[in-house]
Amino acid sequence: MSDVICILPVDPNDEKVQAIIEELSAHLLLRFGSDGKNSFTGWQADNPDFVFVIAKINTEIVGCGAIRPIDKNTGEVKRMYSKLPRKKIGQTILAVLEEKAKIIGYTNLILETRVNNKEAVLFYQKQGYSQIPNYGKYIGRMEAVCFGKSLT
Repeated sequence: MSDVICILPVDPNDEKVQAIIEELSAHLLLRFGSDGKNSFTGWQADNPDFVFVIAKINTEIVGCGAIRPIDKNTGEVKRMYSKLPRKKIGQTILAVLEEKAKIIGYTNLILETRVNNKEAVLFYQKQGYSQIPNYGKYIGRMEAVCFGKSLT
């Protein structure tokens, strides 16, 4: 019997959600020397163009992910994390984020990960994301690789 993954939209500032965000940040810091927190600023919980979700199995929070607006048609995937490998948590989170992005009206999603994060690179490619030129603050940063996907 497999565990049921429940995806819930939440406010990332909620005290109960902070533990998974801090776990992600610690994981990134350990692996890549940066916690990624400075890439997740300006969150507006009352803005419907922002989405933050958590994944739960039973009562345990096991993952998270977010979308923030880049422009009217483009959302950026941020803070994707699954604490349990090979349980389809990341796939489930990303599928829900893509559906929510379509409801918002985004026609494209973009994201950045580290070149060294081979697992993430393969994950996004398997989910139909294609490498795109680095955008925004990632332009000229050799450690960054960016991906995009059309939702139409």
